[in-house]
Amino acid sequence: MAKRSPAFAWARIFRRQWLTLSRESLRAGQRAAAKAVRPGVAVRLPPAGDGAWTAGVALGVGGARRYRLYQPPGAAPGDRLALIVMLHGCAQDATSFALATRMNRLAAEKRFLVLYPEQDHVANPQGCWNWFDTKSGRAYREAALIMKAIDQVCLLHPVDRARVAIAGLSAGASMAALVASLHPERFKAVVMHSGIPPGTAHSALSALAAVHRQRATRPLPARTQEMASAWPPLLVVHGRADRVVSVGYGRAAAQQWADAAGAKAGTSRTVQRGRRHAATVTQFKAKGRMVATLMEVDRLGHAWSGGAPKQPFSDALGPDASRLIWTFVSKRSGAERTVA
Repeated sequence: MAKRSPAFAWARIFRRQWLTLSRESLRAGQRAAAKAVRPGVAVRLPPAGDGAWTAGVALGVGGARRYRLYQPPGAAPGDRLALIVMLHGCAQDATSFALATRMNRLAAEKRFLVLYPEQDHVANPQGCWNWFDTKSGRAYREAALIMKAIDQVCLLHPVDRARVAIAGLSAGASMAALVASLHPERFKAVVMHSGIPPGTAHSALSALAAVHRQRATRPLPARTQEMASAWPPLLVVHGRADRVVSVGYGRAAAQQWADAAGAKAGTSRTVQRGRRHAATVTQFKAKGRMVATLMEVDRLGHAWSGGAPKQPFSDALGPDASRLIWTFVSKRSGAERTVA
């Protein structure tokens, strides 16, 4: 019998570990679905005000992921509401992200749905989305699970499929950009808050290196580049005082989107509202079409701009990122309208 190489042995070990991880993720999702908080059962989130706060689980070949959905009060039969998908950052979950961003309160006011997919700690001990792990394919499997959650919500709730946007913070921002680049036809807009553009890392080690020192952003895989001309408009919000993810990554993300569409940067302008942090805004346009908008916020660290006071990863003094997102999405999709 031929002697097998060490590489073959390591391949078998890796495959066994990956299968174990997939099974554990699936079991974790099934356990979550079996708990007192069951899919479709309303749970009150005290600071969110009126509306339904429900739980669900999305299943796919990559395992299972829990999610939360906020549905504003007063939805009538026949309504079709816009949907914003919110991807949390590391050390967060759906509930803490909803509290920090106050997006549910805005959704109640403007009448749209908010979906919060939630990373499994079996898949990442820090609760980070594995946006970087394209080499093993794990990033794509997680992106597929997020799409499963979106499809499930679109099927069960009054979602206008033509008015769906995706946003995220930190690792969630990077995953939001990856998901939108893979499925551009499904989104009207994508928002990256304090994230690293896809293509900057391809494994856990390279992602760790990217956090500590800015790396060059490589072109995305060929299958993604083929769809680049159809990518939805991008809004980037990034703090100039961010010591976790360099503000240079915000510029790189906007440039990545601009290069894909052949867009050029316009003249930057400074905006400030009251005593909130000032911000520099740069728009990238191609043939009069807005491709990307970059907002660099003075004195903002690695935190949600304009978020709830005293919440982790939240800076109440920044421009209100949640309202900025809604305005950005509304202009792209006519989301202020409720279609009966």
